Amino acid sequence: MTIFVVSLFLPYTINFDVPTTDRRPSLPRRLTRTLSSEGTNGLTPSLFDSQLRLGPRDHTPPETPAVNVNHEEFFSQNEYATIDKRFPKPRDPYSIALNDPLSPQWGTGRVFNQPRSRADSPPPVSILKHAKEWKSKAAARARVRKAQGQEQNRRRSHDRVFTDLDWAVVPGIQGNGGLKNAVQAAVEAGSVQDKTWVGTLGMPTDALEDTQKSDIEDKLENEFDSLTVFVDDNDFDGHYSHYCKTILWPVFHYQIPDNPKSKAYEDHSWVYYVKINQAFADKIIRNYKRGDTIWIHDYHLLLVPSMVRQKLPEARIGFFLHVAFPSSEVFRCLAVRKELLEGILGSNLVGLQTEEYSHHFLQSCSRILNVEARKDGIQLEDRFVNVMHLPIGINTVSLGATRSSPDVKEWLDVILEKYHGRKIIVARDKLDHVRGVRQKLLAYELFLNKYPQWKEKVVLIQVATSTTEQAELDATVSDIVTRINSVHSTLADQPLVFLKQDISYAHLREGMNLTSHEWVFCQDGKYTHKRYGVLILSEFTGSASAFGGRELSVNPWDYRQCADAIKIALEMDFKERESRWLDLHKTVMHHTAAHWFSAFIESLARCWMEHSSRDTVSIPRLSVNSLAEKYRSANKRLFLLDYEGTLASYGSPTSIILTSPQRTIDVLNDLLLDDRNVVYAMSGRKPEELDRLFRRVPKLGLVAENGCFLREFGNDEWVEMADIAKMTAWKKDVNNILEYYRERTEGSWIEERHCSLTFHYANADDLQAADRQAGECASHINDSCENQRVHAIPIEGALLVEPIDWSKGTAAVQIMERLKKKLANERSEEMPDFIMVAGDGRDDEVIFRWANNLGRIGLVKHVTTVSVGSRNTEATATLTQGVTGVLSALRKLAALS
Repeated sequence: MTIFVVSLFLPYTINFDVPTTDRRPSLPRRLTRTLSSEGTNGLTPSLFDSQLRLGPRDHTPPETPAVNVNHEEFFSQNEYATIDKRFPKPRDPYSIALNDPLSPQWGTGRVFNQPRSRADSPPPVSILKHAKEWKSKAAARARVRKAQGQEQNRRRSHDRVFTDLDWAVVPGIQGNGGLKNAVQAAVEAGSVQDKTWVGTLGMPTDALEDTQKSDIEDKLENEFDSLTVFVDDNDFDGHYSHYCKTILWPVFHYQIPDNPKSKAYEDHSWVYYVKINQAFADKIIRNYKRGDTIWIHDYHLLLVPSMVRQKLPEARIGFFLHVAFPSSEVFRCLAVRKELLEGILGSNLVGLQTEEYSHHFLQSCSRILNVEARKDGIQLEDRFVNVMHLPIGINTVSLGATRSSPDVKEWLDVILEKYHGRKIIVARDKLDHVRGVRQKLLAYELFLNKYPQWKEKVVLIQVATSTTEQAELDATVSDIVTRINSVHSTLADQPLVFLKQDISYAHLREGMNLTSHEWVFCQDGKYTHKRYGVLILSEFTGSASAFGGRELSVNPWDYRQCADAIKIALEMDFKERESRWLDLHKTVMHHTAAHWFSAFIESLARCWMEHSSRDTVSIPRLSVNSLAEKYRSANKRLFLLDYEGTLASYGSPTSIILTSPQRTIDVLNDLLLDDRNVVYAMSGRKPEELDRLFRRVPKLGLVAENGCFLREFGNDEWVEMADIAKMTAWKKDVNNILEYYRERTEGSWIEERHCSLTFHYANADDLQAADRQAGECASHINDSCENQRVHAIPIEGALLVEPIDWSKGTAAVQIMERLKKKLANERSEEMPDFIMVAGDGRDDEVIFRWANNLGRIGLVKHVTTVSVGSRNTEATATLTQGVTGVLSALRKLAALS
């Protein structure tokens, strides 16, 4: 069995052997001064280059710069180190994937020798210009070709160089480093034997010849277990640079893209998003074999699960979102919100980083798709989609090996010497609006102003990796840095070191900030006397929910709280720091990368097995002959039969005359002629309605309003299972909510029963708008009335609001207990050894599950559960002939008595 790990970028890319003069910029003068004939031996040691050798081991450590030395030069990395030193090695088991901020903009070819992108220019920012451009495509394209003709010729001339060059497969720097490390950790742990990556090369490929693409594809497949998805540069640029980064990324991080540029990009790039997702789906489908597992990752490929499901309906498909999932109020701002959710729901199992993100996803599905959202997943019409939260972790084995290197120890000594006697605060973030560098610096400035006693005793080292199109934020942050250092610096001290670079040993992961996990792992004091540092985290990060409050959690927009948290962390005593660190370390060591990988794959396998067992293709048709044999051999029999859709066709809920078909009455009376048979009819209707429906079947047991009322077999009195006073209390609140939506949905109406309310909208004037209103209403009720123990369930053309604590399942339990008590009073030890349950709705699944469990544990010898129809079910048999098939089977059984 192969596990397909599907990610936008493969962990590998291609580097071409260009024999010409090095095209990269000349080295900065400060680095040129350090070069010598001995190669890198003369370089200033770099904290950020794990592979750079500092010279022979018998040399003394590098000198510590004086206070007035430029801090950025002190920490500067060698930007132009060779590729094999700068990036992880493909075959090195302890090589950790580098983080996303080091990745250059796609298609520039600045790190590797690769072709440049041939993608067209992005659409104009103005919506009016964008619309005009679409109306006159031919003229617009001509203008673009004229304006860019010379540049295009220059690019093609550059690209032709690559057609005859030698090339090599090297580790890529694009993509999710956390995922790469997790797969590597799982391989090391032996929890995965056969895995295959599916993704793009992370480079433009239009300039490559077909023979080159074929050779690259073969090498990656045969030697690196990777399937390469080749796409047009224009398609990839529209998908990744425009739709993913300009639309999806901001929305998933609570930044609504409400500006002309975003609107233009959304209109322009959705078609490319679909095309790239389809290319991935096609690649998976061509290589899939029965029994394989397909695991799709992140927001770049939200449509792939559904696309694969359409062609491979029985495939085992998992999806994991590595970024945050926003609340439904934010997600619904996307124009294609429905398509994205339906794409994800092609999976058997959807994984998210935290419980909060899972709740947001379930709520969005409920509100936008108007489907039943449970705590463990989404109930669709034909199947169930499980949803789980599982935080990703770090590869502790590889990180432990990496930090034991001599280079790390040498740099520890250098930093300890440089900042001797001062507390060090370390922060590392992308310099974008999502990460909060600005808020952090303002909080630190407030800390220095509010607690001047800490001046010259603390230093903040802020590592901020630059991103594209953040010039305004860059300028704002630079102003804050300048202000802090100009106000609080002395001749001997600089309180803030701001580095626009990256650290090779730190790893930022989208969605879950694993830098904090790695920091906790390294605070054990193994290589230095400094240990048990305090962790301050934004309460909005995924890691904050994983650490269970043992970190100092802050609201990044509350600068006073952040400043106070810094003071608390600096002054915390050793015993408390140790206690907090032990709890944090325990979490980190449990939620490792290997654990995350294996736990998801195991959960996916379990969910797929459950889904397969419920699939109507896997469930046999009811064998009436086999059922008859069980019936004939039984001493005591119990029938639990749904009414509408099973014993009789659905009738109008507003019908004045309530009658059951004569054939239904006849079959039930025939069954009751045998004293060994106990028969119950179950319905969502009110007790008085069922009395009228079955007045000609006197001994029949009845269950009304899906378990809230019970009329025992052979008895005429109704028993209130639910507390009617409590029912009345919540119905008043819920009715106000339903009235609000009824007034906004023409043609809808509200039906009130003793223990439930139903919002009917099947006859609404605008059914699509009504369906949307019903989704909103369900989400509103489920969020606001949970404490009252009620929930809203979407059913066909209506929304049912009923109590959580009472169902057909609870009624079945009560029936068995009362039957046991009655038989005990009659001094009879004959409990039912035959149970037949039949139903056609989702509310019957709970009683199927109950009955199947009785048979599984051996309490009842013969158990038959029958689902009427062709939907996904937990029943052990199906009947596709509807009401006619059920009545025919019951008539044959009655004839045997």
